[in-house]
Parts: sequence; structure tokens; C-alpha cells
Amino acid sequence: MEDLFTETFLTALVAGGVLAAMPLLFAGLGEMVSEQAGVLNVGLEGMMLAGAYGAFVIAIETGSTWLGLAAGMAIGALVSLVMVLLCVRMKLDQIVIGIGIVLVAEGITSLLFDAKYAASRPRLPAAPEWAVPGFSEIPVLGESIFTQHPIVYIGVGLVIAVHYLLRRTSAGLSLRAAGVNVDRTRTWATIGAGLGAGLGGAYLSVIAAGTFTPFMTQGQGFIAIVIAMLARGTAPWTIVGALLFGMSLSVATALQLVGIQISTDYVQMLPFIAVIVVLVLFARRSYLPSALALPYHRGER
Repeated sequence: MEDLFTETFLTALVAGGVLAAMPLLFAGLGEMVSEQAGVLNVGLEGMMLAGAYGAFVIAIETGSTWLGLAAGMAIGALVSLVMVLLCVRMKLDQIVIGIGIVLVAEGITSLLFDAKYAASRPRLPAAPEWAVPGFSEIPVLGESIFTQHPIVYIGVGLVIAVHYLLRRTSAGLSLRAAGVNVDRTRTWATIGAGLGAGLGGAYLSVIAAGTFTPFMTQGQGFIAIVIAMLARGTAPWTIVGALLFGMSLSVATALQLVGIQISTDYVQMLPFIAVIVVLVLFARRSYLPSALALPYHRGER
């Protein structure tokens, strides 16, 4: 038991938690914006997966991590246009279309990867990290939090920017009220969710894993939806939720470093058990927009 309080264990737990949390943070932040406009983006998992594959392809072909991340965002936004067309413009069921996007993305990315990379299984080199001067030497937190790829710090900045946008600007008020032009507001919010999901998937394949494998998101898009719902429109809570679920994913690696073996089956259960526990404890107090997942028809209340 005393091994669980060593610097090695705690550093590995927090570092792994941050690594696993960033895809959830980016996707959850985008989903939170989408939900504030009344769009429940169930297809988030598919957008993450498409972004992960696209980012990997661009990064492996160009050798640029940043181009890979940008490509992931662009592809996530492109997939979100399906949601915009079918749900926002044509008023079809958001949940059904979202599930369809997930299934199609899973099939297409698996097919494309097997056709192009099944034999070679290429890997990307480790992404460069940036140590924050003066903080990177702090025990436990220095290596785990203050020595990360710059996109991690950009992610924290995005949380602050989105929080300010939603709470302190007229644009944020218009978003939460769905604006004068509801369809246009929902369109941009859905595209924003696609950008966040695509960036989350890109981070997963290009930085966290350094490769792409079919179905690699493993339900993280759905966890991001839960994080967005529990955040209740308050962006900083997405960081808390993402870290909670991220650390539940990193427990196995941290335990192995101190000589404690645990079955991967149990590890894969942990984030979903955490989802159930958090929902039981906090779901009743979570605020969701009254028009969430409902199509907008002009003149109806």
C-alpha cells in the first residue's frame, strides 16, 4: 500500500491522467457549446474517430504534428456538417443521426486504415514537450503537468476563452438563447463541437498514442458528452471532469510502475464505472437547456 504514495506512482498517475484527459477536454468543451445551442451531438465519437485517422495520416505523411492536429480539427468540422444538414436544417432526430455518424465513421476509418497501413503499422515519433520554466522542477507536478506538448496549455487557454465567451459577451448570451436566427446559431455551435471533437481525436492519435488503431476512441466521445452535461455550461468544470475520467484510465500504468499488476479488462471498465457514479451523485443537479435535442420550428414554443 505504501507504494501507492511514492513520487513515481503519483507522477505516473497524474501524467497519464493529463494525457488521457485532453481528448475528453477538447471534445467535451465543443459538446458543451453545442448543447448550449440545443444540439445534442451524439455523433461526437464518430467525429473524434474521423479526426484521429485524418490527423494521423497527415502527420505521418508530412512529419508535422501541428499539421496533423489542424487536419483533425478540419475533418471533425467536416463530419459535423452532416449533423448540421440532417438535424439543424432538415430537423431529423439528433440521436438517430448521431448514432449513424458513429457507425459510419467506425466503418470508414477501419476500412481506410486496413487498406493503407495494415501491413506497415507505422508509428509517429514522440511529440516534443515544453517544460514551463520555474515549474517543471516541482516534484510530481513538474513532470506530469508542467512538461507537456504546447497543445495542452492551449487547451487550458481555450477553456478560459470559452468560459469568457459564454458568460461575459453578447455572443455567449446569443448562443445560450439560440440567437435570433436559431438555425444559424445551431449551425456554428455544431461546427464548433466538430472542431473540438476532431482536435480531441487528433490529440489521441498523434500525441497520446503516436499511431492509429481502429475503434481507438473506445467510447470517449460518449464520456465527453457526459462531461459536457455535468459541466452545466461552465467551461472550467470540463477540466475537472476530463481529469477525473483521464486518471481513471491511467491507473493501470501507474500501478504497473510500482509492481502491481491489474487486468486490462478492469481498467477499461473504470471510466464507465466513474460515469455511472458521477451521474448518480450529480446528474439531478445538472442543468440542461430545455430545447436540447429538439428540432427548432419557427413559430412553435
